[in-house]
Amino acid sequence: MLSTLISRCRLGVIASTLALGGGSPWTPESRADELVIPTTTGAFGNPRKTQVVEVVERVKACVVNIHSERTVSDAKSPFNSAKDLALTQHRVNGMGTGIVIDPRGYLITNYHVVDDVYLLRVRLHDGTSLPAKIIARDPENDLAVLKIDPAKPLPVIPLGTSSDLMLAEPVIAIGNAFGYEHTVTTGIVSALKRDVTLNKEVSYKSLIQTSAGINPGNSGGPLLNVHGELIGVNVAIRANAQNIAFALPIDQVLKTTSEMLAVRRRLGQSHGIVGRDMVDSSSNPIKRWVAVDSVEANSSAEQAGLKAGDVIEKLGDVPVKCLLDVERAYLESSPNAKLDVAVKRSGDSIKAELALRGNSRIVPAVPVSSAGGDVIWKKLGLRLEAVTPDSVTHVNKELRGGLLVKEVVSDGPAARAGFQRGDILIGLHQWETITSENVSFVLNHADLASFSPVRFFVVRGKELRRGWLPNFE
Repeated sequence: MLSTLISRCRLGVIASTLALGGGSPWTPESRADELVIPTTTGAFGNPRKTQVVEVVERVKACVVNIHSERTVSDAKSPFNSAKDLALTQHRVNGMGTGIVIDPRGYLITNYHVVDDVYLLRVRLHDGTSLPAKIIARDPENDLAVLKIDPAKPLPVIPLGTSSDLMLAEPVIAIGNAFGYEHTVTTGIVSALKRDVTLNKEVSYKSLIQTSAGINPGNSGGPLLNVHGELIGVNVAIRANAQNIAFALPIDQVLKTTSEMLAVRRRLGQSHGIVGRDMVDSSSNPIKRWVAVDSVEANSSAEQAGLKAGDVIEKLGDVPVKCLLDVERAYLESSPNAKLDVAVKRSGDSIKAELALRGNSRIVPAVPVSSAGGDVIWKKLGLRLEAVTPDSVTHVNKELRGGLLVKEVVSDGPAARAGFQRGDILIGLHQWETITSENVSFVLNHADLASFSPVRFFVVRGKELRRGWLPNFE
């Protein structure tokens, strides 16, 4: 059965100790100031300096190694019974790989590489080691975005496309295989559009299958074509097999990452652009651009005069080649930020100013009490009461408060997820919960369905616990 033979390629003690069905582990263009990746001229007539050698020389600095630590307990769920509160815990190390997508230190990797870790460090190709934090995550698509603070701008990996991949075309993988940093392997595209299922909760759709050597620790690393363009993100291997590995197609990765970093999700504001990624793979390197499909009514994009069919060439300092670039342009902007936008329309160049505006879609008008308690009771089955920071700082000094669980509806969503009276809710999804309004913000969020299942964090006694809320209306 396939689900018992597939392994995610994250390296760590936990990967070697967990078993699934049959004992097999599931160890599941750029800113204007970006560095230009130098091209090598190669020694004329030197047969050793192959195309692969030149590709690796160009992109190796765009690949990073990820080292993590997590705490695991001896029980499967921290919410099973009271005795689980005193479980023996121990630390395990994990490793993975990341890809530079922005010179300021933004990286993409697999979600399972950083899931439930409390310590993350990234090691650059030059040996520099930096702490990393998680900026965004998408468990369903197994992607996460990390941020480091490099001393100088980092080179960004060239983007390819997965739309025109050919069976048997050569590919190159770079990754932190078994902790051996920047390991290079080669292979071919073995198959396309592979669906891989682990269990009812974890499955992948339309993966690239490759014969390149992918090992634990390669998760989140690049799969490249012979031009050095990113065509996939390595994600899984088939355990106990040889030359069977899988990668997420880059076109889907770009779409998902763009949604993860969308300014409407981060700041609750919108630029009003509804665009579409366009690719011309007939040239070398490939050509990418963003075409405007439409603009949102009464939005900044409409006020700036953008129209369907426009090609966005630049936003702020960022040359725009894909929708991810649009969101990258606003990554470190403050609310209501204004950026210059350059577009091409029927051969003419047009410049305008694009400002962020409040997005009413973030919290729709839902009848709730002034404290948000009604929607919390209706959707979760909880009565909550704010507590002072000193109620939770004994667990973590950085906590700023929380919400005490006063009542739990029997068999409600919260009860099924393991909430108990006396718990202190400190976080929901990616936001802290200091007031009831914080909770109602998440429950009324226009993108709530994409968060599912929603992770929560509670303080119980002297310990920090986490869990997942089931799907709820």
